[in-house]
Amino acid sequence: MTVLELSRWQFGITTVYHFLFVPITIGLGFLVAGFETAWIRTGHDRWLRLTKFYGRLFLINFAMGVVTGIVQEFQFGMNWSAYSRFVGDIFGAPLAIEALAAFFLESTFLGLWIFGWDRLPRPVHAACMWIAAIGTLLSAYFILAANSWMQHPVGYHYNPISHREELTSFLAVMTNPEQLGTFPHTIAACFLVAGGMVTGVAVWHLMRRPVEDPDTTAAFRTAAKVGAITALVAAVGTMITGDVLGKLMTMYQPMKMAAAEALYHTAQPAPFSLFTIGTLNGSRPVFQITLPRLLSFLATGNFSGQVKGIDNIQALYSQVYGPGSYTPIIPVTYWSFRLMIGLGMATALIALVVLWSLRKGRVPAASGSRWSRLLLWAVIAMPFLPLAAMSVGWIFTEMGRQPWLVFGQMKTSAGVSANSAGEVLASVIILTLLYGGLAIVEGGLMFKYARAGLDAEEPADPADGDQEPLALVY
Repeated sequence: MTVLELSRWQFGITTVYHFLFVPITIGLGFLVAGFETAWIRTGHDRWLRLTKFYGRLFLINFAMGVVTGIVQEFQFGMNWSAYSRFVGDIFGAPLAIEALAAFFLESTFLGLWIFGWDRLPRPVHAACMWIAAIGTLLSAYFILAANSWMQHPVGYHYNPISHREELTSFLAVMTNPEQLGTFPHTIAACFLVAGGMVTGVAVWHLMRRPVEDPDTTAAFRTAAKVGAITALVAAVGTMITGDVLGKLMTMYQPMKMAAAEALYHTAQPAPFSLFTIGTLNGSRPVFQITLPRLLSFLATGNFSGQVKGIDNIQALYSQVYGPGSYTPIIPVTYWSFRLMIGLGMATALIALVVLWSLRKGRVPAASGSRWSRLLLWAVIAMPFLPLAAMSVGWIFTEMGRQPWLVFGQMKTSAGVSANSAGEVLASVIILTLLYGGLAIVEGGLMFKYARAGLDAEEPADPADGDQEPLALVY
């Protein structure tokens, strides 16, 4: 494999792995803050127990996200130094602000939340989690602004003397139309992940670990309802924002939209591909099942709108940017796009079924029936389905932009460092093994504390000073 291929594999492996923790942290932080606020307002012990229980899971993910995220920024200088030199003036600005402002905000107030249970007034303690959760949103905004600039560069000019792109408007970068579509879509998906996790764990306990304690049952039933409602609302938000993002993608990156639908020739109106089998290299379709006119509406908002095809865009880009292939790997973009949508919809469907099973005070139980077994397997899968959807969604976003590193400005092949293949391969192996070890640690901790349930929690007020409910995470 070439240096370019190894560098891309390394960045892909570390980025996808790191991103597994991000949506859980963003969405679950707000839910934990909501649980604690409900405890303060109502005084019901079940909200306190849920705060401690899901707070542990939140902290595990936050800590692991910090550890795995450190490698990301080093890679820009290690494997992508040409890219860093070319656009560092622009790309580095939002990342620096994220580290200096948003991340410090998260870590500072999260520290106060962890160690302030018996030291801070209840409202102040809850406010610390709310501020930390808001900090995760700010982190996401700055990081997504940097990525959105790669998708649709704005607010810059090229300096022919330094051969670098320089920032002319930070506001333009922060209000990039691509960013304004990407941010709400990503955050809605994060809440879908968090809702799926809260629901899956709670219903698993209700079905597989029935307890005689009515308070514990009521607590998990409450968590299941909150998680399922969160997942459903987030699913609707994801679909609405995804529709907006699809139209922006058609406007700014028509090749990505065409590749997502395996549309090889410009069509007006354009059909939506339900299922396509193409050649192994993705150069042409062999068999397709389509819905007429639907792609035109999704891409342009008009059932009679024109959508450019892969072959037509390739010919246009060859004239504008010079000879070469400007087509991404069609099977990857096509199927990752569908997996993203399908897994997200499956999560919403399970959430709807869970709400139905909890109607009128019911509690789902493992009765041994086919329906019960199916529901159990569904809720076990529920925390993982939206995570997988977000992962393949990012694979689609990044692979669909190829061969561009910065769309229209720098190809991926031009941004790689002048390392040897052996050096990059060694780092790929080391980081993959390291991340594999961290995956075992993460999985073990999450399984241990998720399985422990609320039985390990005492409903007493932690203000008494005889408990430190979250210290064991450290």
